[in-house]
This record gives sequence, C-alpha cells and structure tokens, in this order.
Amino acid sequence: MNRLAHETSPYLLQHADNPVDWWPWSAEAFDEARRSNRPVLLSVGYSSCHWCHVMAHESFEDEATAAYLNEHFVSVKVDREERPDVDAVYMEAVQAATGQGGWPMTVFLTPDAEPFYFGTYFPPEPRHGMASFRQVLEGVSTAWSDRRDEVAEVAGKITRDLAEREMSFGDSRVPGEEELAGALLGLTRDYDAARGGFGGAPKFPPSMVIEFLLRHHARTGSEGALQMAVDTCERMARGGLYDQLGGGFARYSVDRDWVVPHFEKMLYDNALLCRVYAHLWRSTGSELARRVALETADFLVRELRTDEGGFASALDADSDDGTGRHVEGAYYVWTPAQLREVLGESDAEFAARYFGVTEEGTFEEGASVLQLPQQEGVFDAERLASVRERLLAARAGRPAPGRDDKVVAAWNGLAVAALAETGAYFGRPDLVEAAIGAADLLVRLHMDDRARLARTSKDGRSGAHAGVLEDYADVAEGFLALTSVTGEGVWLEFAGFLLDHVLAQFTDAESGALYDTAADAERLIRRPQDPTDNATPSGWSAAAGALLSYSAQTGAEPHRTAAERALGVVKALGPRAPRFIGWGLAVAEALLDGPREVAVVGEESDPATTALRRAALLGTAPGAVVAVGVPESEELPLLAGRPLVDGKPAAYVCRNFVCDVPTTDPDRLREVLNGRNT
Repeated sequence: MNRLAHETSPYLLQHADNPVDWWPWSAEAFDEARRSNRPVLLSVGYSSCHWCHVMAHESFEDEATAAYLNEHFVSVKVDREERPDVDAVYMEAVQAATGQGGWPMTVFLTPDAEPFYFGTYFPPEPRHGMASFRQVLEGVSTAWSDRRDEVAEVAGKITRDLAEREMSFGDSRVPGEEELAGALLGLTRDYDAARGGFGGAPKFPPSMVIEFLLRHHARTGSEGALQMAVDTCERMARGGLYDQLGGGFARYSVDRDWVVPHFEKMLYDNALLCRVYAHLWRSTGSELARRVALETADFLVRELRTDEGGFASALDADSDDGTGRHVEGAYYVWTPAQLREVLGESDAEFAARYFGVTEEGTFEEGASVLQLPQQEGVFDAERLASVRERLLAARAGRPAPGRDDKVVAAWNGLAVAALAETGAYFGRPDLVEAAIGAADLLVRLHMDDRARLARTSKDGRSGAHAGVLEDYADVAEGFLALTSVTGEGVWLEFAGFLLDHVLAQFTDAESGALYDTAADAERLIRRPQDPTDNATPSGWSAAAGALLSYSAQTGAEPHRTAAERALGVVKALGPRAPRFIGWGLAVAEALLDGPREVAVVGEESDPATTALRRAALLGTAPGAVVAVGVPESEELPLLAGRPLVDGKPAAYVCRNFVCDVPTTDPDRLREVLNGRNT
C-alpha cells in the first residue's frame, strides 16, 4: 500500500497497490521533492480512462519501473475529475508545448510545481516513433542532475508564458442577433449533412450545441437549426453510440458514422443528453426523442445511482471478456453466434437484421456494436420486446464494467436538472423523486454551513477538495430546475446561496470575467479560466445561465448584470467557434427572449392548476422560468401580487418588465410560450 490508500477517489484507489510510492497532490509532496532534491512526476487521469489503465498496467505495476521512479522522482497522482483545476493548468501547458493533450497526462515539475517536460501516454517499449516511458524517465533524470540551470530556465519561461496568457474578455456588450446568426452559419459550415453531428472522427455528442439549435428555432423559427438538431439526435440514437439494450450513451464515436463508440459511459454526457432529448420531444413530439429521454433517465437511476442517492461518475469502457482479459466494449458487443446461443436460430436472424449484427462484425474480432440501421418494413413489436429482454438478461450475466462511485457535485447538478424535467414532462414522479434525492445529498453532504461546496463525495463521505465554478453553477442549475418543477422555494433559496458565492468568489469585479477557482482557493502556477464548452458546460457558461434564471425568478438585478457581463465572451467566441461555446449560445438565446417569467397560481389539487403548470413547463420559450403556488405565497417571488382570475387558477407571463394579460386557458398559455419573440 502507498499513500493513496486513504483517498476517496476510485481512480487514486486503483493505484494504491502499485509499487510506485505515489503521493496525492499536496504541499507535503512538494516539500518532499525539495527536501530530497528530486523532480516531481505528475500523472493525471480518471477511473474510466482506457489508456490510463493501459499505462498503469504496463508501467506503474512494473516493479523495475516503479523502483526507478521511487529513486529518482516524487510521484504525484491526480484524479482530473476530483481536481479539475490542477488538470486544467497543466493541460494548458501540455497543449501549448506539444500541440495536443489527453489522458493519461504526464508532466514533470520542479519542486515549485513549475512544469518543464510534457507528454501523455508513454509505452513500455519504443514504438511508432515514441520513446519508451523508461527512456523518458532516464532523460528527465539526467537533465535534472546535469543541466539543472537549463531545466530551471525552461520551467520559469513556461510558467511566465502561462501567467501572461491573460484571456481577452471579448466584449463588454451582450451578444445579439448578429452574433447568434453568425454562430448558426458557422455550425452549418461544420455540419455533417450525411451523418449528423459536426466535423469528422472522432465524433462527440454535441449536446450543448443542440440546446442552442432548439432554442434558436423556438425564438426565430429557423427550420435549418431544427433540422440539424433533429437529424443529429436521430443518427446518434440509432447508432452504436447509444446502448440499444440498456439505454444511455457512450462517451464518443471513434468514426464519423456513430457506429463504434468509445464505450465508457459518463454521468455528465447522459445527464446532458437526457435533457436534450426531452427538450427535442417538447419541441417536436418525436416518439424517438421521448423513448431515448426516458431510457437514458432510467439508465441513470438504474446503473449510476449510489446508495446515498447521488449519481456515480462513470462506467468503464473495459470489462472482462470471460477469459480473464480486460477488453474494451466486451460487455456490449455481440457476434452472430452469441445471438444464436441466447435467442435460437430464428430470433437470432431477426435480431441480427434489426440491430445490424453481421458475420464480419462492425467492431473487433467479428463482433458488432448494436445499432438501428435505416430499415424498411415493419418489425413485430412483441417479438422485438422479447428479443431485447432476453439479450439484456444474457448481458447482465457478463462481467460488468467497473463503476466510479465518486459523486461529483457539478455532474449531479446536471443530473438533477435532467431528471426533474424529464419526470415532469412524461408523468414520471419517480424520476422527480430521484432528482430530489440527489439534490438532498448535495445539500446534506456537499454544502457546509456557509453554503460552500465540496467537489466530491464517496460512500457518504465528503471529499477534501473545494468546489470549482462549474460545481456552484451546475448545482444551482439543478436547484433552479427543481424550483420550476416542484414549486418549492427552498431550492430557489439554495441556488441563491451558491450564486452569491459565484459573485463574491469567482467573478472579477472590474471586468465581470469569471475564474474557475475561488479567490481563496489553493494557489497554482496560474488561476484557471476557460469559457469554452467542451464535454460539459464551462463553469463560465453555466454560471451565466444560472445567474440569468435566478434573476428571472427573483428580480435580482446584480445577478442579471453579472450574467450579461459574463455573456460578453459569447459575443466574441460565438461566430468564431460556435461548437465550443454551445451552452453560452443557448444562454444568449434565453437572454434575447427575456427570458420569460411564468407564474401559475392555484391550489395544487385543482386540475386546472395542473393543466396550466404542464403547459408552462412544456413551453419552448428559451430559458423560461416557472413558479407555481397559491396566490400571495411567499415561497416564490414571482407569485407575489398574482391573484386568481374570476376565482380560477391563472397563469401570468412576463418578459422584459412587460406582462401579458393573465390567462386561465392552457391552450392560450401554450400559444404564448411557444410563440416567437417578435
């Protein structure tokens, strides 16, 4: 056992039995490097990372390599999901130095945490023009011993260059019609009309961009925006990216056609995509969107919910293939022979045709990833249900992929929002209850008595690392979604506590720019700051959205002003890089639409209140907020001064300080909330 044995991160615990004398990221590790006059090896990864497992097996479990590391380096292991700030700072250095990045990330530091040599995965033997890991270690060690001045000069220059990379905030004005139209044009240029999605391989699910496209269509009526969203969602859902038996999405597709996924399943992807498909159904009534939203929600609850009520971070890509080998995708793929073994000859032929399983295979070693290829004809629904049930039962008997049980605050906030809305849209109170359970856990375990957030927890134990901007913003987003769905003011109050921290601790008072770490957080060689949306909404974009929604619910002017100032970066980046500012563009659509504030007043038990509430939640107006309660309730500010109309439940819709005439008619409310902002 090494020093990782007492950590809560599953990724760090995976390395607790390594012969490498690992340290967690800590001041003590760097003190030891200074005391022993050794450089630091920083290794960053995460538990469901395939190549992290490979490098661990090849190098960190190897006694000879470990002995060399222990003699010449202080080795520090970091879970990037637990310390996104450390990951972001050194990934920026890796990308600046090498032009690329990825995990595992391997960085060599001075005892003052200044980087001087970089890489990602290193093989145990030289291959494909890559030096072996041992060669890299020996080269770095020699440089440290014989050319210390040169190393110090390089490290100092890299650190200074990083510190001087102050971000251009962009524009002090909010994005308008011109920038959003320019973003749509840029997306159209990158759009893969034949296959859906944007760009080439590998292809990632563009959930935040689709949110922007749906909101843009709702506000402007753009059919092109809607078509890109519809076609991309259909192609993803029919491809191997989507688990055709168990629901839920893999991380990305290695090819342009969505056929072969990288099989790890992440909480954040599935939370974002669950919400996207629910919103697509809300916009179009698509039966496919409804099915995928519900199946993905059920996957989240069935396979990722922890005993404490939160949601685990991920499922591994790899699992035992039945022979003792850990193989990527082994749990999910099928050969024709395996289909016959489970289903018999006739149903196996039926399943192969339906799911696109071929003799040659679409993956490796003759296996196929299940898909729903474009098909003609009608399939027997009862027979199909039986086939699915039997295949799923057979798959459950295979060795399952490992699960990272770490509860990350930000990603749980995304799951709360997705499950609350999906449950409300489709009459599934169990999903709303699951959202409330996760929100309760975040309050009980992740928030302290000053409403400061811990980044992670595991097994009911809060982690030691402070929450970053995305944690405060995404958890607030989840609480605000619960406010609209449940009508309970306590969630609005908790969101306000978190967003007050955003204003006080993460916002530059002069420019309105946002930082990823709090002003009083641990000081790294650079304070990370990134507004671009990648796998998840950036903390910057997520904060802008939550601040805007909170101001719409409460009328809080400082929060709206902060949201508008934060959106200046969307004005700058939207037309130039729309694929990487999708959530920021979606928030900008809400700002241009108001966003609309909907107050529904009436007794909860009255069917007329229920009908109005449903119409309000199903409105497509971008970023609209909903408050539901009895007249003159003090629970939600939007209900103040909203009486019944002729003794009947009523809905009030306001936007930009102007209110429509209240209505008691759900059809009229739908018309108002689905109409364009003209």
